[in-house]
Formats: sequence, structure tokens, C-alpha cells
Amino acid sequence: MAYRKWMAALAAATMMAAGTVSAKTYTIGLSNGWVGSEWRTQMIDEAVAAAKKWESRGVDIKVLVQSANVDVQGQISQVRNFMNRGVDAIIINPNSPTAFDPVFAQAAQRGILVASTDAEVSSKDAIYVGIDQKEWAKQSAKWLAETLDGKGRVVCINGVAGHPANQMRVEGYREVFKQYPGIEVLNEVNANWDQAQGQQAMQNLLATYPDIDGVWVQDGMAAGAWRAIMNADKTDTIAATGEIRVDFLKLWKNKGFTSGASVNPPGVMASALNVVVHRLQGEEFKDGIFQGRYGNAMYVPVPFIDNSNLDEVYDSVKGKPGYYSVTDSLSIDEAGRFFK
Repeated sequence: MAYRKWMAALAAATMMAAGTVSAKTYTIGLSNGWVGSEWRTQMIDEAVAAAKKWESRGVDIKVLVQSANVDVQGQISQVRNFMNRGVDAIIINPNSPTAFDPVFAQAAQRGILVASTDAEVSSKDAIYVGIDQKEWAKQSAKWLAETLDGKGRVVCINGVAGHPANQMRVEGYREVFKQYPGIEVLNEVNANWDQAQGQQAMQNLLATYPDIDGVWVQDGMAAGAWRAIMNADKTDTIAATGEIRVDFLKLWKNKGFTSGASVNPPGVMASALNVVVHRLQGEEFKDGIFQGRYGNAMYVPVPFIDNSNLDEVYDSVKGKPGYYSVTDSLSIDEAGRFFK
């Protein structure tokens, strides 16, 4: 299996580099190919902070960051740059699920550990640490369907077309809504995880479909969609999914929206980093831990916020800036649960 070849190559490279002394210093490259939201900035910041915490365990982590709006080829260049700089591991939030297979194979041949986060990749030379994006969508879609008592007219506002996380989310809500014959999906549009575009999309949808009952909208755009709903004076007649930013949680609480939000915590890259460092130190993965469509995923929990726990969640973050997202990550010890 490709995993075993990759693990053997990694172990051999680590032993050659360390000689008779166990390596305690590692360089990890963080690749982010899209910077269109504060969520991504928080993701990088939390990963860098997680690296610092390893100092208390006698492990020095040097973090290299490449974060920019790039296409798939541009992000492949980011990966190659990390390889040329001799990193021990690469953690990537990828712009494609399949396009990185060749370059990840090259990294594995050099003994470089590769982990994706936030979006799964097909490469057998990489692991994935993050939420199950399809399950993320299914949770909120089920909430919306049940809130509407299984019947109603629904529109959907999605993120970046073609992005692997967006694709899995679309698959998730479509799967759920098929289970409710009374749910009619009137239209599906993309608003690129942008709040302003989300508001404009919602305005257009309300103009075309004035009798909407429900809105399934991805985070990053929900606040904009809700503003359009407020401007149309329909907050009492429309149920819509929400998001996890402090400014939206405050609005949700103060206005009494009927909303629910699956949490994709920005801390997923920090979780991936902690898993990666355990592996770099030679720890072996437990048998049977890999899941997902590509068989290389280690999933972290997907918390859910609705009106029943909104107050508790808001109280935990209300002192944070408005752009701050509800977050969570695997601690160093919690990341160890994937290992023997």
C-alpha cells in the first residue's frame, strides 16, 4: 500500500538526517491557496500558535507560510518551493482534490510528509486531517429540513465552484434533501464564500422567488444572506442556516433568527499540524483509523450551533473581534489518539 511505502521512506529519511540522535527540530510548510476570508487568516494563525506549543515538549517547529490567491498550478508551485527548501512536512488547504497527486508523490519519495486539511485530496501519498465536509453539510441540511417540517421551498447559496470542500458540501445537502419529498430546491447559486456576494445572491433570489421558506447557505456568506432577508422583512417567515463568526452570532442572538450552523473550525490546520508532528517523531498510526472516499482521512468532530445552545456558544466568544470564528482544534495530546 502507498501509505506503507511513504511511511517507510519517511522513517528512513528521518533516521538518515538524525544519525544516532533523535530529531527534535522540524520545518513545516503551510500552503494556503485562497485568502478571501478572515477564516483563512485565523486558520494560519492558529496553526502557527500550535507549533509554538510544542516547545514545552522539547520540540522546535519552524513554520514556513505561503498564503496567496493562486490557481491550482500556483499552489503546486507553493508545494515545490517547500520541497526545494527541504521541509520535513507540508500541510495544505488544497484548491483541487486530485491535481496534486503527482507532486505529492514526489514529496513522498523525498520522505516529506504531506497532510491536507479543510478539503480532502485523492493522493495516497497524503493524509487528511479535518472535518468531514459532506457531514458538515448534511447536519445543517437536516436541521433546515426538520425546521421546515419536511416541506417547503428552499434555495442554496454555495462557495467557490469546483473547490473540493464546496463540492462535498453540495453533495451532502443534496443527499439530505432527497430524503424529504416535500422539500423543493428552487435554485442553487455560487457566491464564492464572500459576504457581499452572499447578500447580493440572496437579494436576487428573493426577487425571483418571493415565497422562499428556507435558505441553505454556507458560512462566509450567511451574514450577507441574512441581511438581505432582514431588508426584505422576512426574518419571521424564513429559516436559514448561519455561520460561526462573532458578528453573526451577535446578530443572530439579538434578532432571534431561526438559524443553525455546522462548525468548520479554523483550528483544523492546527489539528493537522499536531498530528503531523506526532508522525514526524516516528509514531505509528493505529490500524483502521483512515476513513473517507479516498481512504486517507482522519476526521475531527463537527460541532453544531442552533437556538438551543446559541447563548452558551456566544458567551464563549463574545469578547473576540467580530471577524473571529468559533473554533476548536486537537491539542497535542488529543492528536495522539490516532497513534499506537
